[in-house]
Amino acid sequence: MPGNTSPLAIIKSRAQQGIEAIPVDIEVHLSLGLPCITVVGLPEKAVKESKERVRSAILNSGFEFPARKIIINLAPADLPKEGGRFDLAIAIGILAASGQIPLPSTKNIEFAGELALDGSLRAIPAALPFAFHTQKSGRQLILPASNSNEAVLIENLDCKIANHLLEICEHLSGKSQLRSPEKKPMQINLKIQADFSEVKGQIQAKRALEIAATGHHNILFVGPPGTGKSMLASRVTGILPPLLQEEALEVATIASIRGRPRRPEQFYERPFRSPHHTASPISLIGGGSTPKPGELSLAHHGVLFLDELPEFGRSVLEVMREPLETGSVSISRANAHVSFPAKVQLIAAMNPCPCGYATSKLKACTCSPQQIDRYRNRLSGPLLDRIDLHLHVPEIDQETLLSHDKSESSEIIQARVIKARNIQIARQGKPNALLTPQELAVFCALSADDQSWLSQVMSRLKLSARSFHRLLKVSRTIADLAEDPDIKQIHLAEAISLRERKLGG
Repeated sequence: MPGNTSPLAIIKSRAQQGIEAIPVDIEVHLSLGLPCITVVGLPEKAVKESKERVRSAILNSGFEFPARKIIINLAPADLPKEGGRFDLAIAIGILAASGQIPLPSTKNIEFAGELALDGSLRAIPAALPFAFHTQKSGRQLILPASNSNEAVLIENLDCKIANHLLEICEHLSGKSQLRSPEKKPMQINLKIQADFSEVKGQIQAKRALEIAATGHHNILFVGPPGTGKSMLASRVTGILPPLLQEEALEVATIASIRGRPRRPEQFYERPFRSPHHTASPISLIGGGSTPKPGELSLAHHGVLFLDELPEFGRSVLEVMREPLETGSVSISRANAHVSFPAKVQLIAAMNPCPCGYATSKLKACTCSPQQIDRYRNRLSGPLLDRIDLHLHVPEIDQETLLSHDKSESSEIIQARVIKARNIQIARQGKPNALLTPQELAVFCALSADDQSWLSQVMSRLKLSARSFHRLLKVSRTIADLAEDPDIKQIHLAEAISLRERKLGG
């Protein structure tokens, strides 16, 4: 047999755990005994089944499958392994241990890919964090060609791509060379699909969304059906600043883990997620036997829109409280503890009552006071405290609806948002909504007169400490939009007007 004559081969790969890619050594040993394959090292079902895919792929690629006892150890032994990502590494290990390809050529290379029965390679989920950690280790990475769009996102990565197991074996044997993925420049796509100019009226709601977009504030719209709450929310990504390079990479990593890689033209777009109100707690925050990110993490650095907010289950809404405060989701299992980032901007919408017409001037409400109270009490005080802006969205009069006048476009509003956001980044390195209580004392200082006035307002409105801090953050954002270095009473007054405590408006 050419090349290696040792019955032991060690091939490098990685397991996915949260947003991390943990190194895994694929140890393949051929020994005397009845022909069989044993896979050890906490493999889950898809990994155990890899031996059948690998056998067929090796035979259909023109190689000999060793008629020996084959033991495959996935080290470390206490790390759970899942998915078909280890197929390629196992196949390379068997071919190297049986001497059909030279073992030294596999040194300093990491392998990832799922094998089809004919030896062709299929894409794997979470290829982006795999590539990121391989680059940090200084090794070369061999991936399926269908994962090339993710590999090119990592700077200075030594990566080769292939469509078939045979191509990789010829590369390792020195008979041919694998190609590197073609790197295409990522363009910031500023084309806006849904524009604010299409929204009739609702000037205060548009102003509130502009403030929310500028400071990364959470907002709740309350109003009768058909007032444009969902229409407004669906257009907010068009006025948000494009993602920064580091933010875009984090967003792409989470999408990669879920097996939904972002297209190149989406790279700098902020995500917009709108789960249905029948969503479960696990679908919202993530989880499963092998923890995966949920809607909160998929909306990282973007918008999470919850329409018909009280229709979500109480347990679903309550699990969001901590992530909205901390910007991350922690999931604990018996064999793993993982964290996913979840810095989201929450936009929620609801009717003022079950029938929806408690504040309507066009249709009478049919709900009893008890029904209205039960409906509104589905939202806990602690959850509402985490929403910076509470705004009543009234019905639009016929004159405004039939008018041909166009309001400001998303492009004009976005220019103001970006300008004010840049002021925040230059001053404190983050949006105002993410300021800590210690930073508030520095960047949101008030004059003695304004402090006295605000103290009276707090007593009258009975604001909690959290509500007070969020009020200061919104005031700081309003001042930034006005390009005012100091928070003034006019800014505080507008912030208070955008935090109505009565959900009925």
